[in-house]
Amino acid sequence: MTTDQLSTTFAALADPTRRAILARLVSGETSVTELAEPFAMSMPAISRHLKVLEHAGLIARGREAQWRPCRLQAAPLRDVAAWIEHYRRFWEESFDRLDEYLHQLQKDQAKKEKHREPKQSRKQRRRV
Repeated sequence: MTTDQLSTTFAALADPTRRAILARLVSGETSVTELAEPFAMSMPAISRHLKVLEHAGLIARGREAQWRPCRLQAAPLRDVAAWIEHYRRFWEESFDRLDEYLHQLQKDQAKKEKHREPKQSRKQRRRV
């Protein structure tokens, strides 16, 4: 996936209305009218959102007589997930290193506390 396509996909996903439209399309092909129902916006506004999604390759629109079905095209989402995966691994490895460091600090602190004795017991040992 080229950077330009990745940018186009992220730009399309940036809007909550477009993400909601994609979420509705996960369950299957749906008409434009059905997609528009839960949104308090005009059909031209919904149409603009659909054009952005279509341009990004996230949906495909058809035409069957009066019915205008839309369906999800998941390939760009798979490409975004692959791009993000690299960063997920980076953060997991960073957290693993931090976890190891914190465990080592705890061990070191426990050793220091074990070797540290109260002053009274030191004096008592000297007397004996």
